[in-house]
Amino acid sequence: MASTLLPFRQVHENDVVNLFAVDTSTATRGLVVQMDTSNGWKLGDDLGTTSINNSYNNTVSDRYNVKARVKACVSGVSNATPFGMLMYDVAETDENGEKLIYHPRKAHEMQVSVSGQAVPVLTKGVVLVKIPTADLRSITPNAGTHVYAHDAGALVLHSSPPTDMVRIGTCLGPTGANGELLLKLDFNGPYDRKWA
Repeated sequence: MASTLLPFRQVHENDVVNLFAVDTSTATRGLVVQMDTSNGWKLGDDLGTTSINNSYNNTVSDRYNVKARVKACVSGVSNATPFGMLMYDVAETDENGEKLIYHPRKAHEMQVSVSGQAVPVLTKGVVLVKIPTADLRSITPNAGTHVYAHDAGALVLHSSPPTDMVRIGTCLGPTGANGELLLKLDFNGPYDRKWA
């Protein structure tokens, strides 16, 4: 289960990549992603079209999308290097079931990207997250506790991580009253990427 990215964050716009979409309509902010190596970004191949619903004779109902993709990070797989964390949710409809593709202002206000559209991916910064209890791995986080990327785009804390986990950041303090945790993330980290 992915962590939840909360509103408090300290990031620089140069550390946010806006070139990739997620191949799902239910991704949530806080999901750790890796590049989809079969659909990387290529110059001159940045836009495509996709059908938005039904096909009728003599009609076209396509919408533009970006071709480059990211997907939920997995551990223990070659070329599964974490790339960043989603800053927006990915959704098709709002809370009333109305399609966000027709309401771009509402999507922006909700901090939501429509599937197929580019979603901001944070590669470095200080963020406040809520990590599910199961992903704390019975560890009481403190300043300096290491954070790792794991399966299904999850952030986990681990005292003796398996070699297939990649360190992506550090806790800046203990958990808050409601389980919030302040993290310094750096997906291009200055530390050794694989931990034995």
